[in-house]
Amino acid sequence: MARSTHQFICRSCGALHPRWIGKCNECGQWDCLDEYEVDPGRTQDRQLGVAESARGGGETATVAMPITEVAPTDQLRLPTGIGELDRVLGTSGEGDEGRVGGVVPGSTVLIGGDPGIGKSTLMLQAAGRLAGSGLRVLYATSEESVQQTHLRAQRLSVADDALFVLADTNLARIVEQIRQTEPALVIIDSVQMIYKGDLQAGPGTAAQLRACCTDLVYLAKTAGVAVLLVGHVTKDGQLAGPRLLEHMVDTVLYFEGDRYHSHRVLRAMKNRYGTTLEVGLFEMTDRGLQEVENGAGLLAAEYQPHNGSVVCPVLQGSRCLLLEIQALTATGFPGSAKRRTSGLDGNRLAMLIAVLEKRGGLRLADQDIFASSVGGLKVSDPAADLAIALAIAGTHLNRTLPPGTCAIGEIGLGGEVRHVHQMPQRFAEAARLGFRQIICPPSRATRDGADHVTTVASMAQALELLD
Repeated sequence: MARSTHQFICRSCGALHPRWIGKCNECGQWDCLDEYEVDPGRTQDRQLGVAESARGGGETATVAMPITEVAPTDQLRLPTGIGELDRVLGTSGEGDEGRVGGVVPGSTVLIGGDPGIGKSTLMLQAAGRLAGSGLRVLYATSEESVQQTHLRAQRLSVADDALFVLADTNLARIVEQIRQTEPALVIIDSVQMIYKGDLQAGPGTAAQLRACCTDLVYLAKTAGVAVLLVGHVTKDGQLAGPRLLEHMVDTVLYFEGDRYHSHRVLRAMKNRYGTTLEVGLFEMTDRGLQEVENGAGLLAAEYQPHNGSVVCPVLQGSRCLLLEIQALTATGFPGSAKRRTSGLDGNRLAMLIAVLEKRGGLRLADQDIFASSVGGLKVSDPAADLAIALAIAGTHLNRTLPPGTCAIGEIGLGGEVRHVHQMPQRFAEAARLGFRQIICPPSRATRDGADHVTTVASMAQALELLD
């Protein structure tokens, strides 16, 4: 009988070490190694055993073959029925019905977000939509009972006979239920709570996460079952557990937003089967998450022009959203002035403040400056530079842009306003929502969709447009 051995696994990066050392050689973190017991007799070929249990068959040998001889699958993706989620997961195919979005069979998706943000609600709604289309779905919950999950499914109106619910934390029993139900999609909520009985470590530890995720990924690849894992996040907003989880899965999704506000944003940080530029927009209601298809809801319906507020068409993936950028200045103390942002890049804000002082002639060194994007959406598009600068200057000078005006442009360190891409798409979206005057840099971009375009070559010229 093989003797059990002890190894140490890093909580930060998941690296294995044969003995304890104070500092991890892989990530450089100190005092981050956890000890766990490994029994070679029990863990040998455990991935193969999981796959065989899921298929219900014996051992089959794998052989290498030319890639040109690989038979294509008939179904490239499983549409979840939630358009915003399918958009973020990626699209494929060019059939008569256009490109099809959804989860790829045999893939593993990890979704994370703050507590209470709506991860379980989104997963249960996706499971109900898939079950309603005739596909079997297994929802394995480790944090709720089956009765609690049933009540939530009734409230969301997603209860269906093809949706199977399992309240368990043991991976072996979950795999056995996968073998019996033969689902097309498995949802594990959450991966931090499940465990393997042959490991001398508690649920949620680095050793358990590494072993459970390895088995689930191997199960998905060999049995052709799509697996969605719900993960917790740390106080810093990162997925809890070792970074190894993000390296092992095919897709990593982040569900962002403020739990005290209605809007939610779903974005992909890693996607082997699609782009990471797309975002999905949702609104939390008493009936669950509702899709925000055109993004108009992020721009307040009661928006009125006032100093310190400027609207900017920003790009999120392939879609254009009109967001309201707000800024506020207040008298502070020189040398200790505050710079606070919400939804905007703090380093970018500091650069724009410096350009406003040097190129725009504004004195802001003794001013506390606060800037935010309305709706909770994180803005990384450089096209919002001009809107941020005009919002800061407007609130500081107590001036306002004319009604129905929005601003587009990137600002350089020399104070110049630079051209940004996809200008026609931004013009069209601004015109659709009633913004007829657009402040933008001079370029050869078409002006279709805008009644009037005011071009500015420098930030000083843009400041002159404030009334």
